[in-house]
Amino acid sequence: MSLKQKLADKFDIKDSGDTKALIIQFIKFGLVGASNTLVSMAVYYIFLWIDPDLYMVGTVAGTILSIANAFFWNDRFVFKGTENDWKSRLKRLGKTYVSYGGTSLLSIALVWLEVEVLGVSKALAPIINLLITIPLNFVINKLWTFKKSKNDGPGTDAASVRDEEYGNGGSTE
Repeated sequence: MSLKQKLADKFDIKDSGDTKALIIQFIKFGLVGASNTLVSMAVYYIFLWIDPDLYMVGTVAGTILSIANAFFWNDRFVFKGTENDWKSRLKRLGKTYVSYGGTSLLSIALVWLEVEVLGVSKALAPIINLLITIPLNFVINKLWTFKKSKNDGPGTDAASVRDEEYGNGGSTE
């Protein structure tokens, strides 16, 4: 089986409509990411306004709240978690913190490597990392955090996303 076919199977892509649905889902994920940045920065600057010495508290609080924001919108808008009992939601929330926490640690390590070892600009290194961490977070969230279980109804697979987008049983015509 080719790599292309393995990826298509993993992402439940059967036709061009599924591919389009996956792209739309990725764009929605990017919009949620933009809102995460706004939440994180707002919290950070509120702490700076209260007392500039609280910048690290603002950084941590901003990160915690932005990940909660990511969970809220990814669960309802991007991946549409369908098991809505408290245990399932709590499990997805925990996985959200693990996935974003893991990619945050990866980003920190990459910034150090890029700046200290490879000589990349300190201003440019975090931007380069977004090219790695955004798609990685999408894949982790799609295939692990919000993975559709056997008990789920329609929701996170490409065909269900496509059907919802077009409202006509998946036809793009």
